[in-house]
Amino acid sequence: MINSSLIEKITSSLGVENLISMTIISIAIILMVGFLATRITKKLKLPNVTAYIIVGVLLVPIWKVMPNDIDGIIPSNIINGMSFLSDIALAFIAFSAGEFFKLEILKKTGKNVIIITIFEAMFAIILVFILCYFALGISIEFSLVLAALASATAPASTIMTIKQTKAKGPFVNTLLEVVALDDVVSLIAYSIAISIALVIKNGNGASFSNIGLPIIKNIVCLGIGFIFGFLLKFMLPKKRTTDNRLIILIAFIFSFCGICSLLDQSPLLGCMAMGMVYINVSDDDKLFKQLNYFSPPILLCFFVMSGMKFNLNAFTNFTMIGYVPLFVVALVYFIARLIGKYIGSYTGAHITKSDPSIKKYLGLGLAPQAGVAIGLAYMGARILGDAPGELGDSLQTIILASSVLYELVGPGLAKLSLYLSKSYSNDLDILVPKEEISGYKELSDVDLLKAQIELIRKDIDTSFINEAEDAFDEAAEDYYNENHFNNRFINTKR
Repeated sequence: MINSSLIEKITSSLGVENLISMTIISIAIILMVGFLATRITKKLKLPNVTAYIIVGVLLVPIWKVMPNDIDGIIPSNIINGMSFLSDIALAFIAFSAGEFFKLEILKKTGKNVIIITIFEAMFAIILVFILCYFALGISIEFSLVLAALASATAPASTIMTIKQTKAKGPFVNTLLEVVALDDVVSLIAYSIAISIALVIKNGNGASFSNIGLPIIKNIVCLGIGFIFGFLLKFMLPKKRTTDNRLIILIAFIFSFCGICSLLDQSPLLGCMAMGMVYINVSDDDKLFKQLNYFSPPILLCFFVMSGMKFNLNAFTNFTMIGYVPLFVVALVYFIARLIGKYIGSYTGAHITKSDPSIKKYLGLGLAPQAGVAIGLAYMGARILGDAPGELGDSLQTIILASSVLYELVGPGLAKLSLYLSKSYSNDLDILVPKEEISGYKELSDVDLLKAQIELIRKDIDTSFINEAEDAFDEAAEDYYNENHFNNRFINTKR
């Protein structure tokens, strides 16, 4: 008897076998379960991505308590049919990354941040590759792609910790800038690694079709991304309503993903170029905030489905990568990336003669990894995909497992780096120096305490504003005002 999912069993028992209804119900379940899981991780002060991954990982094993003829809760054909979400999710992430290529900001930060970012990313890449290829004897194409993924960093955990501790200062500024540029380096490193890996994997040797043609296709996609960035500027004038701006942006991103799919290329670099060009020619960061407000449901579905593809049996059954168990590779990757990030950031900060606190503690704040790395692993699994349990599945399993671990230890390490660098303090006189309060010498101790608390409250109120929600609220208000005006105009004419 062929196993089927719980949804298929329920719809079949009701005499309804409608793929559309099953798809809609599946998406609704994924969204709701993902949301409910964030209620738990929020209390544990963990990022939402952690909840999504864990939910996806646990969904199938949890439902194994059901009868043997029930295989999971979501139909496998629906999960496979929604694989296009990986391209769209990565396109959103890459477009948002382009915002950090604002030339005026890069000029202010100077070359120091760029040098530190390159060093910490490359040290992680090199150390993971050396250990995987030379020490563990894993195939060169697998080692290349896994090493490239080691450079990515998840900014959510670090930013959340900074907000919670109210940390500030040169160390915090450098940490935020490095984290912002980190994923850019990762996107470039992955694009190069996957191209080389495909040439080696196919075993056709060096030829124009294997090396030259992919390079040309990537250049074409990059050029189209630049053109789309300029076109966005002309398509989104200031008079355009905010809801239409979002519609046009989504249309551009989807169109670009479709073009890249036709060319059998990743949309990563092109979408990043699109975002970079747009932010520099328009100086409009509100569009990025609107996209960040629109994208969470899509990213939730993507990360939950990524968790569903996590091969838990690969660890328990000692699945081998070459001659090494998969859990050993995952453990080596987890530790090697942390060491590489720390040594690389230390070296880069030493070369640039940065502040000692940056040199000693910056690497601790670069531990978290999710978002981009998971998306790239998903895409790498599809490109390198062999038989189940081979290169593709193993790559995704390693990244998902390590991402959960990184998200568990990352916030703690980030907070430790902020504490050791003296970027935050629990001492009220350090948080709000008395000198910042006018006439503090004439105030009583109680009045002085009230004034300090008031300054902290005002600072918290502004630092926790969700700019994406502000952009959405503004769009809703514009939409209401426009329709309200039209209704009054129509009623007046009547």
